[in-house]
Amino acid sequence: MLSRIAESLFWIGRYVERADDTARLLDVHLQILLEDPWAEEDLACRSLLSVMDRPAPPEKVMVGREFVLDMLAYDRFAPSSIAGSLVSARENARRAREIISTELWECLNTTWNQLPSHMRPARPHDYFTWVRERAAIVAGIMDSATSRDDTFSFMMLGRSIERADMTARLLATRALAGSAGPGWTTLLRSCGAHEAFLRTYRGTASDERAAGFLLLDRLFPRSIVFALNQAEASLAALEPVVDRATVDDARRHIGHVRTSLEYRPLGEVLDNLPKEMEKVQRACSAASDAIRGRYFPSGAATNWVGEAL
Repeated sequence: MLSRIAESLFWIGRYVERADDTARLLDVHLQILLEDPWAEEDLACRSLLSVMDRPAPPEKVMVGREFVLDMLAYDRFAPSSIAGSLVSARENARRAREIISTELWECLNTTWNQLPSHMRPARPHDYFTWVRERAAIVAGIMDSATSRDDTFSFMMLGRSIERADMTARLLATRALAGSAGPGWTTLLRSCGAHEAFLRTYRGTASDERAAGFLLLDRLFPRSIVFALNQAEASLAALEPVVDRATVDDARRHIGHVRTSLEYRPLGEVLDNLPKEMEKVQRACSAASDAIRGRYFPSGAATNWVGEAL
C-alpha cells in the first residue's frame, strides 16, 4: 500500500472519531452550563479550551459558550473542531477513494454535503446528535464492510489512538472542573457507557467505580485501556514482531502508558487524574509521531543520482 493512501486511512479514523468525541464533550459541557445557574462560565470555558489545546483570549475578555462553539464546533478550517474534522475526513476519503468502499465514501461525502444545513441550530444539542449519528454510521460501515487487511488496520489504528486521547481529555475536564464539573453519571451517559456500567456493577454505582470503568474496563470499547489495547493490536497486525528483543516506538509508547494505568491501584491514578490523563495524551501524540515516521515518511528528501530519480 502506498504511504499516502495509508496516511489518509489513518486520518479518516482519527478525524471521524475526533468529531464524535468532541461533540460528546461539548454536549456535556453545555449541559452543565445550562443546568447550573451559578457556574462560572468564563472559567469553565477557559478550562475546556485548555484541555482541548486551543488558545484562549486574554484574561480581560470574557469567554462564553458562543465563543467555544464557534471555535470547537463550527469552524470548518480548524481540524480540531467538529466541522473541520468532518471536512478533513471527507478530503482524506477522496484521496483514498480507490481503496475504501463505495459505501464509506458515500457516507462521508453525504455528511460533508449535509454539514452546512446542520450547523448553528437553535439547540446545539441537535447538531451534536447529528454528528454522533453520522460517526456511528461511518463506524458501522468500517466494521461491517471492510476486509480485515491493512486498510482496516490503519483506520482502526487512527480511531483507537484518537479515542484514547479524547476520553483522556473528557476525564481531565471532569477533574479540572471539580465540584462544578459534570458528574460521573453524566460522563458515562456522554460515552454511551451508563447502561453498560450499571450492568457490570449491578446498580451499585460510585464515583470511583465510574472513573475506573472509563479508565480501565477491558470490555467496554470507549475505555482508555480498551482503546490502547486495540491500537496495539492494529500495530501488531500491520507489522508482526520478528525480532523478539525489540518493540517499535509506537507500540512502546502505547504499551508503557497502558501498563502504567492497568497495573497500578485505581486510587493512585485518581488522586492525580489530570496529570495521568496528560500522560495518556502525550503517549498518543508520541505514538502518532512514531507511526508517521514509520509508515508515512512524506518528509523524506528526494535524492537525484545522475539521470535517474
